Amino acid sequence: MAQVGTTAVLAVLPDAEPLLESAARVDPRSVRPGVPAHAALLYPWLAADEVGEPELRRLRAALPPGRIPIRLAAVERTGGFVGIPVPELRGVATAVRTAFPAPAPYGGRFGPDPPVHVTVALDAGTEAAADIAVRTAARLPIVTGIDALHVVALTPTGWQALAELPLTDEGSIGSYVKLT
Repeated sequence: MAQVGTTAVLAVLPDAEPLLESAARVDPRSVRPGVPAHAALLYPWLAADEVGEPELRRLRAALPPGRIPIRLAAVERTGGFVGIPVPELRGVATAVRTAFPAPAPYGGRFGPDPPVHVTVALDAGTEAAADIAVRTAARLPIVTGIDALHVVALTPTGWQALAELPLTDEGSIGSYVKLT
């Protein structure tokens, strides 16, 4: 379980939100509240009190310019996990992880450069996970794209947006909120 002050670098994928809603109808506990459908590029990132403009500029410098097309096309299921690979974001995740090598993705549980995915369900029961996987597959493919990456932080009241990093305006840091 993440601790207050944990941050993450995410690609938010609103077009995948119906997949999480469908999973929640099968098993509400399998979908984590507070963050929309997303692919994590680096989780955890820095402690929230370490995130400022210099870190955001360094992060932005690691990102490619321009919209990234995404095609969500396959379902992966392992036990109670149901996810969708996002191979189009692999290079972006590697660039972010190279720019910030100290935080091991997922605490090192999946190696130094794990594949990028959208988590549809986590810790679902066996039957629920099978049902969620079937329902998810029936809604694929989803063709979408991302124009920005987002930095979020866990606060006592849930996940909160810290910054938006547009990919369409090279070098720009969009909105930035300093947590107090």
